[in-house]
Amino acid sequence: MARTEDLKARAEALLALHQPGNPVILPTVWDAWSAHLAVDAGFSALTVGSHPLADSIGKPDNEGMTFDDVLTRVAQITAAVDVPLSVDIESGYAEEPGRLIDGLLSVDAVGLNIEDTVHSEGGRLRSSGEHAALVGGLRAAADAAGVHVVVNARTDLFLRQDGDEADRVDRAIARLKEAADAGADVLYPVGVHPPEVMRRLTSELPLPVNAIARPDQSDPASYGPLGVARISFGPFWQAALAERSKELLARWR
Repeated sequence: MARTEDLKARAEALLALHQPGNPVILPTVWDAWSAHLAVDAGFSALTVGSHPLADSIGKPDNEGMTFDDVLTRVAQITAAVDVPLSVDIESGYAEEPGRLIDGLLSVDAVGLNIEDTVHSEGGRLRSSGEHAALVGGLRAAADAAGVHVVVNARTDLFLRQDGDEADRVDRAIARLKEAADAGADVLYPVGVHPPEVMRRLTSELPLPVNAIARPDQSDPASYGPLGVARISFGPFWQAALAERSKELLARWR
């Protein structure tokens, strides 16, 4: 485990990369091999995605793996590459905020994604207040540990197509504003949004906004003008590699 001062510096470096209009690209990795690929390609920070990580160890996404499974793999990644790392911890694996923060810091991760779908409770959606309280608990635990862990608060309203589409953007903004007030650093209205929706999200939300991109299809230059501050790939990089691998392997069947 890195010293607290080193972890503090990594966390500060990760947060400083979030510049609205000049988005940091955080390739979403799942093991030491993919992390090496991304760092060797010139990326200065990474995020670990739960979906590709779960696939890589033969377990289902949506908390089919445990928090200890995640920590085992993250430790392998941070041992292999020396860049700031954020980790998707899904909805928290029914763990307490202190356990989540201490676990991440123990494997040298300095950021996290936390979502509002509670997989351990049948996939229900947390209320906005519940989600904000969890974000606040994570911030307090990080403060107690002496490291400003970068908290990326995610809402799944768009993925779930929750409620009436007419006011979904309004509800997502309200929900993420509560998370911001509770101590989040970055806000993640996960989903592929039309430009006018993304512009509204980035203009009305008070913190840097994370967008998801398909590395083989999306236009890298399109996100900055929309005010995006962070881009990650979710499961899409692994999926694109899988498709290319099928083509290669098909030649030998």
